[in-house]
Amino acid sequence: MQEMIMGSNVALADLSDDIGSVIVSLGWVSPTGEGDADVSVLLLDANGKVRSDGDFYFYNHPVAADGSVQLLGKTPTADGSEDRISFDLTAVPAGIDRIVVAASRYGEARFGELEDVRITLADAAGESLLRFAVDDAGSVTAVIFGELYRRGEGWKFRAVGQGYETGLAGLATDFGVDIEDDAATEAEAALDGDAADEQADAADRAPAGEPTGQVPLEAVPAPRRPEAEAGEPRKPATRPRTAKKKVTLPRTVKKTLAENDSWRQARLFPVSALKSDRDREMRATSVLLSVMAQVPEFSRRLTAGFGAPAGRMETFTEVSLPHGDTPRRPDGVIRVERAGKLWTALVETKTNGNVLKADQVQAYMDIAARRGYEAVITLTNDVALEGSPLVDVKIDKRRKHKVALWHLSWAEVAHQAQLLIRHEGVGNAAHAWLLQELLHYLQHENSGCHGFQNMGPAWVPVRNGIDDETLCQGDARALEVVENWERLIRQVCLRLGGELGQKVLPVQRAKRGTDPKERRARLADQLCLDGRLQAELRIDGTPGVLTVGADLRTGKLRTGIAVPAPEQGYPLSRAKRLVRLLAEAPADLHIETLVDGESGGPRGTLERLRPEPADLLPKDNARITGFLLSLLKSMGSGRGNAETGFIRSVDDAVHRFYTTVVVHLDTPTTRRTPSKERAAAG
Repeated sequence: MQEMIMGSNVALADLSDDIGSVIVSLGWVSPTGEGDADVSVLLLDANGKVRSDGDFYFYNHPVAADGSVQLLGKTPTADGSEDRISFDLTAVPAGIDRIVVAASRYGEARFGELEDVRITLADAAGESLLRFAVDDAGSVTAVIFGELYRRGEGWKFRAVGQGYETGLAGLATDFGVDIEDDAATEAEAALDGDAADEQADAADRAPAGEPTGQVPLEAVPAPRRPEAEAGEPRKPATRPRTAKKKVTLPRTVKKTLAENDSWRQARLFPVSALKSDRDREMRATSVLLSVMAQVPEFSRRLTAGFGAPAGRMETFTEVSLPHGDTPRRPDGVIRVERAGKLWTALVETKTNGNVLKADQVQAYMDIAARRGYEAVITLTNDVALEGSPLVDVKIDKRRKHKVALWHLSWAEVAHQAQLLIRHEGVGNAAHAWLLQELLHYLQHENSGCHGFQNMGPAWVPVRNGIDDETLCQGDARALEVVENWERLIRQVCLRLGGELGQKVLPVQRAKRGTDPKERRARLADQLCLDGRLQAELRIDGTPGVLTVGADLRTGKLRTGIAVPAPEQGYPLSRAKRLVRLLAEAPADLHIETLVDGESGGPRGTLERLRPEPADLLPKDNARITGFLLSLLKSMGSGRGNAETGFIRSVDDAVHRFYTTVVVHLDTPTTRRTPSKERAAAG
């Protein structure tokens, strides 16, 4: 991988033979676990300006109609998260000379508060080609990380690293995006019928600063639509807005017309006839691939990160491909055609607790390389971890054609379906119905597609070793438990994020450049010492990081969040306000006062503090900086996903804490609750 410095450039063709489509990743590390930024892309003509406001892509306008640009959102990394963008360079319009890749922060946040600010670029096979670290970002609120630009028939990349004090609006204005004034923005919000909510969202997300001659950045307005023709009545604007989209909760289920409760609604994908693992595997593959072929919004969510272009997709199951004396039968094939070019991938699926076989995946990698396929995609209930592949395969580097190996979890498939049909919407009612049928199938107890559901054979021995104090540091079984704990937390994030319609990501606190395997080895040693598993979750819009802890010695789960105290008001008024906010929270909620950022202040249950909020005040009048809220519950003992299993208990604990505590905290975006259909998901 080539390391870039500010101002340097390189031809992409010199780095890879497969640069028709590329994945650009913008990443950073937040020491607090709460810092984040939003990416944006601008397509510029030869004059260095956008052709229209439609050439500006951001969180409310994430996909180009021609498939040339797609903002893929966050993906977890070892020490935080990355924002990925897919570029199909073969589809970029001829009039585009440069593509600017940038990111902006909001509120009073600055890039100088983040660490390891960088951009990386990978080819269609997933191989990292270059990396550029943006050093000394300082007090800027927006940064141009780099740009892709044409040179002759090819594309080059330039490392830029230019900062903007004026945030997203200043950056957009420089490149010709038309910014409205406040009055126009407020008028449009009123036309939307929900002006107050729109303005609140904009204030929460807008970059800081107020450049001369421009609108205040506390509410960055959307680009202006071209004026209507003369004599044509002016219609309300339908352009993208820089305020984040609001979550749309699921509609109430209509009253059934069934004669009695024993009747079951007819389903497009029935599961009652599935008797064997082979039946489940074949049915799940066919169901998923058929829906992908019919719902392009959904298929792009799953395949864009693998380098697939936007185009006409066809999917196939149970194909036969020659391989020595014995033909191989992968579970499926995906083929996408765009502009006369073909992108192809083999698919291998597993359901229930069945694991991938290394020799089988190796054979598919070899077949794909010989036949010119771009990728092999594995799909199981397991969750892949960075630095720990599910199967080890050998890549023949002498071959000019490279094949990428990618993995999906069934939990991620369900997550993307939930986001589309319950929160973001799809193109038409038929697509929504297909996704609803797919989601119902995946969540059915007989489908075998329930995600990560087993803590592994080391779970019971490790628990016993902790109980009798015989578990020693360096024990490989402790490392296995730590890896499965991380898989479980990632799946919990997917499920909760799908229900809320917002980003939920695990926080990995580690030093810059720390190898994931080294980090997990340290956590395994810590587990041997204190018998605890710890995790942190960052949820968009919440006032802090949600913590999850499992104490294997006591058999207790603790979920918690540290809430900063309001800067205004007397100490007693702060305590009373918190108790009022938590009026509907569980009576057994523990509240602890944080003094000068540290624990150790007064504490008590909500039931005891409701009549006496003053009991939260320190006796020595020390400065109150926040409150630590936490719930305790017994954890399941079994290693599986049964009702009494550990996995189910962790999922339920996080869900209960969010829905009964976090939603009551006074931030606009935490007033969203998971759907009532969650119980059906198991």
